[in-house]
Amino acid sequence: MSLPEAHISSLLVQVSPEHLSQTQKLISDFKEAEIYGVSEVGKIVVVLETQTEGFISDIIEKINNMPGVLGATMVYHQIDSEPETTPDDLPPYNKECVSEEQV
Repeated sequence: MSLPEAHISSLLVQVSPEHLSQTQKLISDFKEAEIYGVSEVGKIVVVLETQTEGFISDIIEKINNMPGVLGATMVYHQIDSEPETTPDDLPPYNKECVSEEQV
C-alpha cells in the first residue's frame, strides 16, 4: 500500500525585468504555487506543493515556456509522507532512554 505524499519544492525563476509582473501573474494562477519573494532585477522565488514529483517537472516546464522567462531551477525538494504509525502506536516517552550525549 502506498502512502499519500506531499512534495514541497522551491524554484528560482529568472525573468526579463520587463516581463516580471506578467510572469508573477501567470505563476500565481497555478494552485500549487506560491510566490515567496520577488526581486526587481527579475528573480522570483516560488514554493510548490504537489502530490507527485511529476507535477513539479510539469510546472517547471510550463514556467520555462512563459514569455520572458530565462530559466526556472529547482533549488529544494522534500517529500513528506503520512506516518505509518499513529501516536497511539508509539511507546510511552521515557526521559531516561535519552542520554545527555544524544541531546
